[in-house]
Amino acid sequence: MGTDMFDKTETHTSVTNYYGTTLEKTSDLLTNACCTAGAPLPHIKAAISNIHPSVIAKYYGCGFCVPDEVEGMTILDLGCGAGRDVYIASQLVGTEGKVIGVDMTPEQLDVAKETQSWHAEKFGYDNVEFHLGLIEKLDEIPSLKDRSVDIIISNCVINLCPDKESVLKSCHRILKPGGELYFSDVYSSRRVPEELRKDEVLWGECLSGALYWNDFQNLAKKCGFKDPRLVEDAPITIENPDVQKKIESMGHKSLEFYSATYRLFQLDCLEPHCEDYGQAVIYKGTIPRFESAWALDDHHVMERGKVFPVCGNTYNMLKETRFAKHFDFVGDFRAHHLTCVSAHNKSMPFKSSVSDGATGSKGGGGCC
Repeated sequence: MGTDMFDKTETHTSVTNYYGTTLEKTSDLLTNACCTAGAPLPHIKAAISNIHPSVIAKYYGCGFCVPDEVEGMTILDLGCGAGRDVYIASQLVGTEGKVIGVDMTPEQLDVAKETQSWHAEKFGYDNVEFHLGLIEKLDEIPSLKDRSVDIIISNCVINLCPDKESVLKSCHRILKPGGELYFSDVYSSRRVPEELRKDEVLWGECLSGALYWNDFQNLAKKCGFKDPRLVEDAPITIENPDVQKKIESMGHKSLEFYSATYRLFQLDCLEPHCEDYGQAVIYKGTIPRFESAWALDDHHVMERGKVFPVCGNTYNMLKETRFAKHFDFVGDFRAHHLTCVSAHNKSMPFKSSVSDGATGSKGGGGCC
């Protein structure tokens, strides 16, 4: 798709210029919002070591957003940039899988495409494709048909989009039943004021476009993702005196930002709240690299061989997805007991939050 085949808003143009010309390498970022703080797991670190240096140099992201159990899957990367996460996923899905990258910045995609043959030789196969386009308009990419993708990933990109609802609706349409949107992004402790939203640099730095966490959860549910699950989070410390001063001079010193990874399952059987049916699961210890225990989200860490009580939504997130073969399931939906109390907790979900001297609640809209 050529650059003249889709219409960009003023925000799109600003972001394209910022990531296409203003930023030449990761170190050009003014804040740490688009920087990954934690160390990758060994298998991700090994995959990164196989990626071309020119791709690594133009990486701008806030997390490691490739989930577990992806071999043979079709993965779509929204806002793939120069292709770092595409080439990580390429190695994890293997020869039977496929990875599709979409980005609106030609300069970034040029790097991804120019190194495609190099990566194919390095990996021993070529299972990736790249498309120039807006992630708000995925329906304009012919290969992205309804229910055609197993997993969608995105790394600190959706916050850059002015129309986030269109992005989430398209994700729900493209995902196969039981598939998931697994992504890292930037969120705010309250709604970002208009004067900050108009600042091009702060938008390019992934701050001004950040969604207030509660607005995100409500929007996700509106778009069909009924039970967003928080996987991990970390506070964003801007670490740039000029940028911090700009925010504070506008009267917004108390505004906080967080990097968070969520997983949203495409499952029509999920309920708006977590309901207790007396069910449980037993993890078999068979997900590669997680023989002792495996975490679905930030408050469901299941040890091998141990009976683990779950709500109906968690039960279905495991039984109706690619994870089913790794669990034994206890119970059914015949006897309803009660609604999990913590499902209605509306405090900030981020564990790393220290707002008002308190830590965040357990989980991001998950069951008890």
